[in-house]
Amino acid sequence: MTTPLQVTTARLRTPVTGTDHARGPVDAPVTIVEYGDFQCPFCGAAHRNLTELLRQRGELVRLVYRHFPIANVHPYAESAAEATEAAGRRGRFWELHDWLYEHQDQLDPVHLSLGVEQLGLPPDEVSAEVDQRVHADRVRQDFVGGIRSGVNASPTLFVNDDRYDGGYDLADLLAAVDAAANP
Repeated sequence: MTTPLQVTTARLRTPVTGTDHARGPVDAPVTIVEYGDFQCPFCGAAHRNLTELLRQRGELVRLVYRHFPIANVHPYAESAAEATEAAGRRGRFWELHDWLYEHQDQLDPVHLSLGVEQLGLPPDEVSAEVDQRVHADRVRQDFVGGIRSGVNASPTLFVNDDRYDGGYDLADLLAAVDAAANP
């Protein structure tokens, strides 16, 4: 007796909305949703390639970032995520996002505060919001949405709502975007 094997593609369960952090045209034919952890070295490598992908395919791609801090492995990931939300309240999410990935070895509270200050954000206010866990619910909502969508590691990408299980090098990402833009 045989049993048919049903293969299902993991799908994004939490739709992209106006409250998501997004780069690129709203009407882009390809939306990439990244679930990331600011302290994860694999996310750091993917960040460099996603940045270049946006440079090369900016008219085709909208990139959405969602938090997936793996706190038991990366002790500063949650506070870094909450700091980006504090920066986002001030219209500067992406600036701190980029700084964190470019300085992954400096995510402890002292260096994070210096980075916030370098970007011209009020370090005392951002630190107070992180200490008071003002943005913890937002980070948790992203994390839970990731779990519901089958995210079990960082980074995890979804391309037009389908989980992307290919490589994170630039050539693979370009091929995935080109295929999704021209189905």
